[in-house]
Amino acid sequence: MRRADRLFQIVQILRRDRVTTGAKLAAELGISPRSLYRDVADLMASGVPIESEAGVGYRLPRHFELPPLMFTVDEVEALVAGARMVEAWADPGLREAARSLVRKAEAVLPSRARLEDLPIVVPDFHIPSGAAAFLGDLRAAMRERRKVRFRYARKDGESSVRVVWPLGLAFWGSGWSLAAWCELRNDFRTFRPDRIEGLEALEETFEPVEGRGFDDYLRRQEAN
Repeated sequence: MRRADRLFQIVQILRRDRVTTGAKLAAELGISPRSLYRDVADLMASGVPIESEAGVGYRLPRHFELPPLMFTVDEVEALVAGARMVEAWADPGLREAARSLVRKAEAVLPSRARLEDLPIVVPDFHIPSGAAAFLGDLRAAMRERRKVRFRYARKDGESSVRVVWPLGLAFWGSGWSLAAWCELRNDFRTFRPDRIEGLEALEETFEPVEGRGFDDYLRRQEAN
């Protein structure tokens, strides 16, 4: 969990429980008491009125509320629509992130608005579970600039083992594609995650090289 997310979560737990011990709070967050102490001190320094009492624990005044986010109606509906698209079409990690985003926004909206009640529906196109699982692994590999290896089946049924540099992902309305630099072909290639088998993130990393980046891939696509 990123520290910014953890600080937000501390406030949410204290709003929920009102009073909780440091040990319980640290255990729920999965951090050490020392880290919790630093986090609470930083929140207090930023103006969050956390009260601490020996033998009792931490608490927030009952009147405390996070400042409301000033969303327009269109902004709220855009957030919900985007989150529901991700929930319907992305991998499990992004789906949970989308749900968490909506919960966080809802927690600080004025009038305790219920975003989940907005009448916006995004049909699930039933992306194959294997492809959806690979999307999360590919996102992680892109962040860490790790090469990946997999067996890829072409449309004609032929398959081969590829080692590629994952550069980007694109969603086309009915499916995903991976933009990559393929070491076998020594060129850019586009792969469909639902045709990938045995995806493995390698320890070997790749560095940005002029002419082999995602922007270069996009320019190539636009020129074709």
